Amino acid sequence: MFKKSLTTLALGAVLSVYAQASLAEPVKNIVLVHGAFVDGSGWNLVARILDKAGYKVSIVQEPQTSLADDAAATRRVLALQQGKSLLVGHSYGGMIISDAGNDPSVAGLVYIAAFQPDQGDSLLSLAKKYPPAAQSIAETPDHYLYLKPEKFHADFAADLPVKETDLLARSQVMPAVAAFAAPAGAPAWKTKPSWAVVATEDRAINPQLERFMAQRAHSSVTELKGNHAIYASQPKEIAAVIEKAARSLSQ
Repeated sequence: MFKKSLTTLALGAVLSVYAQASLAEPVKNIVLVHGAFVDGSGWNLVARILDKAGYKVSIVQEPQTSLADDAAATRRVLALQQGKSLLVGHSYGGMIISDAGNDPSVAGLVYIAAFQPDQGDSLLSLAKKYPPAAQSIAETPDHYLYLKPEKFHADFAADLPVKETDLLARSQVMPAVAAFAAPAGAPAWKTKPSWAVVATEDRAINPQLERFMAQRAHSSVTELKGNHAIYASQPKEIAAVIEKAARSLSQ
């Protein structure tokens, strides 16, 4: 019985050392979360750059039916990773990673022209602090949201070719109003390091709001001249911020 206890303790010690060694490994998993009105394909160029740099990149296709559903979809992808992950969110995706980022496997967070809520904040309540220049969101009779197609280029992705934004406007993913109204829980940025990109010409989220949220979260901030879909229009610059965060977490 005594020998069995010693064996059990020894096995437990080995597993503990193995777990600590696993946590000390470099961050090689990057999980990308898109924002509202679009799908994950917008991450294409960023993902390719990170792939070439040796990272394992996954892209979440959240349903945008509720904040809880979207966070669950993100945790589902996190569960498929081996080792630590860096979680990256654009726009409404910032609401999602602030929740899902509490998962123990998440080492840090990167916000790309994104919302960084504190507990109790909703996307709608944050937007009221510093209203955006764009006023192009409309609501369907069954309480889903969309960007007026004729305003999509100017308000969401003015840095991209019109032909590209025309396709995005036609293929919008409509978020539920409930997702934008849902209050955030305890955000992961309070306990984990974070980085933020402020898009200085953003019309969908006021750049002043992006600065306010990043400062409140004590995020490491990079300001880039560009519109809301800066992750698609400046993929090299965005990938560089993500890589810098991953390297920092691996030290």
